[in-house]
Amino acid sequence: MHYVKLIRLFVSASAQDEVAHRANFWIGLLHSLLNLATGVLGMVVLFGQVDTIHGWDLPSTLAILGVYLTLGALRGLFIGPSLDALAGMDGEVWTGTFDFTLLRPVDVQFLASFRHWRPFALVDLVLGLAVLAVSVSQLGESLTLARLAMFLVAMTAGVTILYAILLAFAGLVFWSPGFLFTWIFDALFQMARYPVGLYPGWLRLVLTWVIPVGVMTTIPAQAVTGRLSIGVLAAASALAATLLVGGSALFRLGLRRYASASS
Repeated sequence: MHYVKLIRLFVSASAQDEVAHRANFWIGLLHSLLNLATGVLGMVVLFGQVDTIHGWDLPSTLAILGVYLTLGALRGLFIGPSLDALAGMDGEVWTGTFDFTLLRPVDVQFLASFRHWRPFALVDLVLGLAVLAVSVSQLGESLTLARLAMFLVAMTAGVTILYAILLAFAGLVFWSPGFLFTWIFDALFQMARYPVGLYPGWLRLVLTWVIPVGVMTTIPAQAVTGRLSIGVLAAASALAATLLVGGSALFRLGLRRYASASS
């Protein structure tokens, strides 16, 4: 309950800061609408030429886009703002302001992960869920309780994988504070808006096992469309748990290399 109260305080403080910059809301809204429009338009043009690609039709591919937008929104809401604040030339590690995080009597990883929130990202979340709803309606099948449960488990695994990867990149910041490691991830994450099966074998291998961005989106979409097996869901959950342990270990290992600004 102590951590829940802290998160409430973090959300409240972040909301007050966001309200002070209202122009950011309209800029963010425009960016979100453009991102949605380009994603949907690209798929409409693609499936205007063919009916299916490797077993994926327009409604099921829209489900992947919806999951992709939802994950991006959750990243922008509470995962990215805090971890991204550590990196770069003006980041907390480079400038030494990370000292204040270490001085607080709370778990360092918790503070580094949940201090900053961006409530305006709720707009992106609504758009992502709306695309998911449209895809389900176009599938012509009811979303059963079993499918919904599998989808929620798959989405939890996807969010966990996303957090674990970004946490690992945040740990690498302690070795090179000025480098934005998330640039690498962002380039690959863009590919997760399409089914993994569309890519060449070597790239599919990278997107599944090296930096598994494809797992984050394809597996929840398979749950919505009824294509996901219990075995694959269990494997994705195990992968998420493994990456979380590994990302946390790398982050804490990086903490040992941090040179305080006051030292």
